[in-house]
Amino acid sequence: MIRLIGILAGLFFSVALLWSLGNGVVAVAQQGYLKEATAESEFHLHPRELDLQSNGPFGTWDLAQLQRGFQVYKEVCAACHSLKYVAFRDLKALGYSDAEVKAIAAGFQVPGIDANTGEANLRPGLPTDYFPSPYPNATAARAANNNAVPPDLSLMTKARHDGSAYVHSLLTGYRDLNTFSVGGKHVKDEFPDFSTPEGGHFNPYFANLNIAMPPPLTTEGQVTYAPGQPKATVDQMSTDVAAFLTWTAEPKKVKRTQVGWPVLGFLLFATILAWMAKNQVWAAIKPKKPRAA
Repeated sequence: MIRLIGILAGLFFSVALLWSLGNGVVAVAQQGYLKEATAESEFHLHPRELDLQSNGPFGTWDLAQLQRGFQVYKEVCAACHSLKYVAFRDLKALGYSDAEVKAIAAGFQVPGIDANTGEANLRPGLPTDYFPSPYPNATAARAANNNAVPPDLSLMTKARHDGSAYVHSLLTGYRDLNTFSVGGKHVKDEFPDFSTPEGGHFNPYFANLNIAMPPPLTTEGQVTYAPGQPKATVDQMSTDVAAFLTWTAEPKKVKRTQVGWPVLGFLLFATILAWMAKNQVWAAIKPKKPRAA
Protein backbone atom coordinates (compact mmCIF):
# COMPACT_ATOMS: atom_id res chain seq x y z
CA MET A 1 0.00 0.00 0.00
CA ILE A 2 2.79 2.41 0.92
CA ARG A 3 4.54 1.66 -2.37
CA LEU A 4 1.34 2.39 -4.32
CA ILE A 5 0.88 5.71 -2.50
CA GLY A 6 4.50 6.65 -3.30
CA ILE A 7 4.02 5.83 -6.99
CA LEU A 8 0.83 7.89 -7.15
CA ALA A 9 2.51 10.83 -5.40
CA GLY A 10 5.41 10.67 -7.82
CA LEU A 11 3.05 10.61 -10.79
CA PHE A 12 1.16 13.59 -9.39
CA PHE A 13 4.29 15.70 -9.01
CA SER A 14 5.56 14.65 -12.46
CA VAL A 15 2.28 15.64 -14.09
CA ALA A 16 2.32 18.96 -12.20
CA LEU A 17 5.84 19.73 -13.37
CA LEU A 18 5.04 18.84 -16.98
CA TRP A 19 1.91 20.97 -16.85
CA SER A 20 3.88 23.96 -15.52
CA LEU A 21 6.57 23.47 -18.15
CA GLY A 22 3.98 23.28 -20.91
CA ASN A 23 2.26 26.45 -19.72
CA GLY A 24 5.61 28.27 -19.63
CA VAL A 25 6.54 27.17 -23.15
CA VAL A 26 3.15 28.22 -24.50
CA ALA A 27 3.36 31.61 -22.75
CA VAL A 28 6.83 32.30 -24.13
CA ALA A 29 5.77 31.23 -27.62
CA GLN A 30 2.70 33.43 -27.50
CA GLN A 31 4.74 36.36 -26.25
CA GLY A 32 7.16 35.90 -29.13
CA TYR A 33 4.38 35.77 -31.71
CA LEU A 34 2.52 38.69 -30.20
CA LYS A 35 5.60 40.86 -29.79
CA GLU A 36 5.43 43.81 -32.11
CA ALA A 37 8.01 43.76 -34.87
CA THR A 38 10.53 46.61 -34.82
CA ALA A 39 13.12 47.85 -37.25
CA GLU A 40 15.83 46.60 -34.88
CA SER A 41 14.39 43.08 -34.74
CA GLU A 42 13.78 42.88 -38.49
CA PHE A 43 16.91 44.53 -39.93
CA HIS A 44 19.67 43.95 -37.39
CA LEU A 45 22.34 41.79 -39.06
CA HIS A 46 24.64 39.23 -37.46
CA PRO A 47 28.37 39.77 -38.07
CA ARG A 48 29.84 38.30 -41.22
CA GLU A 49 32.41 35.55 -40.75
CA LEU A 50 36.00 36.73 -40.45
CA ASP A 51 38.89 34.41 -41.22
CA LEU A 52 41.84 35.26 -38.97
CA GLN A 53 45.00 33.23 -38.51
CA SER A 54 44.31 33.18 -34.76
CA ASN A 55 40.93 31.48 -35.18
CA GLY A 56 40.41 27.92 -34.04
CA PRO A 57 42.15 25.67 -31.51
CA PHE A 58 45.38 25.62 -33.54
CA GLY A 59 45.46 29.32 -34.45
CA THR A 60 48.58 31.46 -34.27
CA TRP A 61 49.19 35.20 -34.31
CA ASP A 62 50.02 36.88 -37.59
CA LEU A 63 52.48 39.44 -36.20
CA ALA A 64 52.61 41.46 -39.43
CA GLN A 65 48.83 41.78 -39.37
CA LEU A 66 48.82 42.71 -35.68
CA GLN A 67 51.34 45.46 -36.37
CA ARG A 68 49.19 46.76 -39.22
CA GLY A 69 46.16 46.65 -36.93
CA PHE A 70 48.02 48.59 -34.26
CA GLN A 71 48.94 51.17 -36.89
CA VAL A 72 45.26 51.56 -37.80
CA TYR A 73 44.35 51.93 -34.13
CA LYS A 74 47.10 54.49 -33.50
CA GLU A 75 46.37 56.63 -36.56
CA VAL A 76 42.57 56.37 -36.60
CA CYS A 77 40.93 54.79 -33.54
CA ALA A 78 43.15 56.34 -30.82
CA ALA A 79 41.64 59.76 -31.56
CA CYS A 80 38.48 58.63 -29.73
CA HIS A 81 39.07 55.24 -28.08
CA SER A 82 41.41 54.18 -25.28
CA LEU A 83 43.13 50.88 -24.51
CA LYS A 84 43.30 51.24 -20.76
CA TYR A 85 44.21 47.60 -20.08
CA VAL A 86 47.13 47.50 -22.51
CA ALA A 87 50.58 48.82 -21.58
CA PHE A 88 53.01 50.11 -24.17
CA ARG A 89 55.53 47.45 -23.14
CA ASP A 90 52.99 44.77 -24.13
CA LEU A 91 53.66 45.71 -27.75
CA LYS A 92 56.94 43.77 -27.58
CA ALA A 93 54.78 40.67 -28.06
CA LEU A 94 53.94 41.99 -31.54
CA GLY A 95 57.59 41.97 -32.58
CA TYR A 96 58.56 45.55 -31.71
CA SER A 97 61.99 46.16 -30.21
CA ASP A 98 62.61 47.99 -26.93
CA ALA A 99 63.64 51.13 -28.82
CA GLU A 100 60.51 51.00 -30.97
CA VAL A 101 58.28 50.53 -27.92
CA LYS A 102 59.94 53.48 -26.22
CA ALA A 103 59.39 55.64 -29.31
CA ILE A 104 55.74 54.58 -29.58
CA ALA A 105 55.13 55.37 -25.91
CA ALA A 106 56.77 58.78 -26.23
CA GLY A 107 54.33 59.62 -29.02
CA PHE A 108 51.42 59.58 -26.52
CA GLN A 109 50.71 62.12 -23.81
CA VAL A 110 49.79 60.52 -20.49
CA PRO A 111 48.67 62.09 -17.18
CA GLY A 112 51.54 62.92 -14.86
CA ILE A 113 52.59 65.06 -11.88
CA ASP A 114 54.93 68.03 -12.10
CA ALA A 115 57.88 67.19 -9.83
CA ASN A 116 58.41 70.84 -8.92
CA THR A 117 54.85 72.04 -8.29
CA GLY A 118 52.96 68.82 -7.64
CA GLU A 119 50.32 69.86 -10.15
CA ALA A 120 48.79 67.47 -12.67
CA ASN A 121 50.17 67.72 -16.18
CA LEU A 122 50.72 65.71 -19.33
CA ARG A 123 54.03 64.06 -20.15
CA PRO A 124 55.36 61.76 -22.88
CA GLY A 125 54.50 58.15 -22.22
CA LEU A 126 56.90 55.50 -20.94
CA PRO A 127 56.89 51.79 -21.81
CA THR A 128 55.40 51.05 -18.37
CA ASP A 129 52.43 53.37 -18.97
CA TYR A 130 49.08 52.23 -20.31
CA PHE A 131 47.41 53.63 -23.40
CA PRO A 132 45.66 56.82 -22.25
CA SER A 133 42.16 58.03 -22.93
CA PRO A 134 42.01 60.85 -25.49
CA TYR A 135 39.57 62.70 -23.17
CA PRO A 136 40.16 63.93 -19.62
CA ASN A 137 36.73 62.73 -18.45
CA ALA A 138 33.36 61.39 -19.62
CA THR A 139 31.85 64.87 -19.86
CA ALA A 140 34.50 65.98 -22.32
CA ALA A 141 34.03 62.76 -24.28
CA ARG A 142 30.28 63.35 -24.56
CA ALA A 143 30.76 66.95 -25.61
CA ALA A 144 33.04 65.89 -28.45
CA ASN A 145 30.96 62.93 -29.66
CA ASN A 146 27.33 64.00 -29.88
CA ASN A 147 26.62 63.04 -26.25
CA ALA A 148 28.10 59.55 -26.61
CA VAL A 149 31.15 58.26 -24.72
CA PRO A 150 33.44 56.20 -27.01
CA PRO A 151 33.99 52.83 -25.31
CA ASP A 152 37.39 51.49 -24.33
CA LEU A 153 38.52 48.92 -26.91
CA SER A 154 40.78 46.76 -24.75
CA LEU A 155 38.22 43.97 -24.29
CA MET A 156 35.80 44.83 -27.09
CA THR A 157 36.17 41.53 -28.96
CA LYS A 158 35.42 39.65 -25.72
CA ALA A 159 32.49 41.89 -24.81
CA ARG A 160 30.61 41.32 -28.09
CA HIS A 161 29.29 38.11 -29.61
CA ASP A 162 31.62 37.02 -32.43
CA GLY A 163 33.77 39.96 -31.33
CA SER A 164 36.41 39.92 -34.07
CA ALA A 165 33.79 39.52 -36.80
CA TYR A 166 31.61 42.14 -35.08
CA VAL A 167 34.38 44.76 -35.19
CA HIS A 168 35.09 44.08 -38.86
CA SER A 169 31.41 44.06 -39.84
CA LEU A 170 30.69 47.23 -37.89
CA LEU A 171 33.56 49.15 -39.48
CA THR A 172 32.55 48.11 -42.99
CA GLY A 173 28.79 48.05 -42.41
CA TYR A 174 27.67 51.68 -42.70
CA ARG A 175 24.73 51.96 -45.09
CA ASP A 176 22.24 54.48 -46.45
CA LEU A 177 19.02 54.16 -44.45
CA ASN A 178 16.86 55.23 -47.38
CA THR A 179 18.09 52.46 -49.67
CA PHE A 180 18.98 49.65 -47.24
CA SER A 181 17.03 46.42 -47.63
CA VAL A 182 17.14 42.82 -46.42
CA GLY A 183 15.51 40.08 -48.44
CA GLY A 184 13.89 42.62 -50.72
CA LYS A 185 12.35 44.53 -47.82
CA HIS A 186 13.33 48.17 -47.37
CA VAL A 187 13.58 49.72 -43.91
CA LYS A 188 11.68 52.86 -44.87
CA ASP A 189 8.93 50.85 -46.56
CA GLU A 190 8.40 48.57 -43.57
CA PHE A 191 8.93 51.22 -40.87
CA PRO A 192 8.28 54.71 -42.31
CA ASP A 193 8.72 56.35 -38.89
CA PHE A 194 12.18 54.91 -38.29
CA SER A 195 14.91 57.49 -38.72
CA THR A 196 18.50 58.24 -37.83
CA PRO A 197 18.84 60.99 -35.21
CA GLU A 198 20.82 64.11 -35.96
CA GLY A 199 24.52 63.34 -35.80
CA GLY A 200 23.88 59.58 -35.94
CA HIS A 201 24.72 57.04 -38.62
CA PHE A 202 22.84 53.98 -39.85
CA ASN A 203 24.64 50.67 -39.35
CA PRO A 204 22.68 47.38 -39.43
CA TYR A 205 25.41 45.58 -37.46
CA PHE A 206 24.88 47.86 -34.46
CA ALA A 207 22.25 46.71 -31.97
CA ASN A 208 19.78 49.57 -32.44
CA LEU A 209 20.83 50.30 -36.04
CA ASN A 210 21.89 53.87 -35.21
CA ILE A 211 25.43 54.57 -34.03
CA ALA A 212 26.97 57.87 -32.95
CA MET A 213 30.41 57.02 -34.37
CA PRO A 214 30.89 58.24 -37.96
CA PRO A 215 32.57 55.80 -40.37
CA PRO A 216 36.22 55.83 -39.22
CA LEU A 217 37.62 54.05 -42.28
CA THR A 218 36.31 55.53 -45.50
CA THR A 219 39.00 55.60 -48.19
CA GLU A 220 41.67 53.29 -49.53
CA GLY A 221 45.14 54.26 -48.33
CA GLN A 222 43.79 56.16 -45.33
CA VAL A 223 46.59 54.45 -43.41
CA THR A 224 49.90 54.06 -45.23
CA TYR A 225 51.21 50.54 -44.83
CA ALA A 226 54.88 49.71 -45.15
CA PRO A 227 56.18 48.45 -48.52
CA GLY A 228 55.47 44.78 -49.09
CA GLN A 229 52.28 44.83 -47.02
CA PRO A 230 48.77 44.27 -48.48
CA LYS A 231 46.97 47.20 -50.06
CA ALA A 232 45.30 49.33 -47.38
CA THR A 233 41.70 48.94 -48.53
CA VAL A 234 38.86 49.66 -46.11
CA ASP A 235 38.21 45.93 -45.78
CA GLN A 236 41.90 45.16 -45.15
CA MET A 237 42.30 47.91 -42.56
CA SER A 238 39.12 46.76 -40.81
CA THR A 239 40.35 43.17 -40.77
CA ASP A 240 43.75 44.20 -39.42
CA VAL A 241 42.39 46.32 -36.58
CA ALA A 242 39.91 43.55 -35.69
CA ALA A 243 42.87 41.14 -35.44
CA PHE A 244 44.74 43.63 -33.24
CA LEU A 245 41.76 44.06 -30.90
CA THR A 246 41.47 40.28 -30.71
CA TRP A 247 45.01 40.27 -29.36
CA THR A 248 44.39 43.11 -26.87
CA ALA A 249 41.40 41.27 -25.44
CA GLU A 250 43.17 37.91 -25.14
CA PRO A 251 46.94 38.23 -25.60
CA LYS A 252 47.61 34.78 -24.08
CA LYS A 253 45.12 32.97 -26.35
CA VAL A 254 47.65 31.31 -28.64
CA LYS A 255 50.05 30.40 -25.83
CA ARG A 256 47.19 28.93 -23.82
CA THR A 257 46.09 26.66 -26.66
CA GLN A 258 49.67 25.66 -27.41
CA VAL A 259 50.12 24.59 -23.78
CA GLY A 260 46.63 23.12 -23.51
CA TRP A 261 46.99 20.44 -26.18
CA PRO A 262 50.10 18.77 -24.63
CA VAL A 263 48.37 18.90 -21.22
CA LEU A 264 45.28 17.17 -22.62
CA GLY A 265 47.51 14.58 -24.28
CA PHE A 266 49.32 13.92 -20.99
CA LEU A 267 46.03 13.58 -19.10
CA LEU A 268 44.73 11.11 -21.69
CA PHE A 269 47.96 9.08 -21.47
CA ALA A 270 47.85 9.13 -17.65
CA THR A 271 44.22 7.97 -17.68
CA ILE A 272 45.01 5.03 -19.96
CA LEU A 273 48.07 4.15 -17.86
CA ALA A 274 46.02 4.23 -14.64
CA TRP A 275 43.35 2.00 -16.18
CA MET A 276 45.95 -0.53 -17.34
CA ALA A 277 47.64 -0.48 -13.91
CA LYS A 278 44.32 -1.08 -12.20
CA ASN A 279 43.64 -4.10 -14.40
CA GLN A 280 47.15 -5.46 -13.72
CA VAL A 281 46.92 -5.03 -9.92
CA TRP A 282 43.47 -6.60 -9.60
CA ALA A 283 43.88 -9.27 -12.29
CA ALA A 284 44.52 -12.11 -9.80
CA ILE A 285 41.62 -11.26 -7.57
CA LYS A 286 38.37 -12.80 -8.74
CA PRO A 287 35.05 -11.46 -7.48
CA LYS A 288 33.25 -13.84 -5.12
CA LYS A 289 30.10 -15.45 -6.38
CA PRO A 290 27.00 -14.57 -4.37
CA ARG A 291 25.68 -17.36 -2.17
CA ALA A 292 22.54 -19.08 -3.24
CA ALA A 293 19.50 -18.12 -1.23
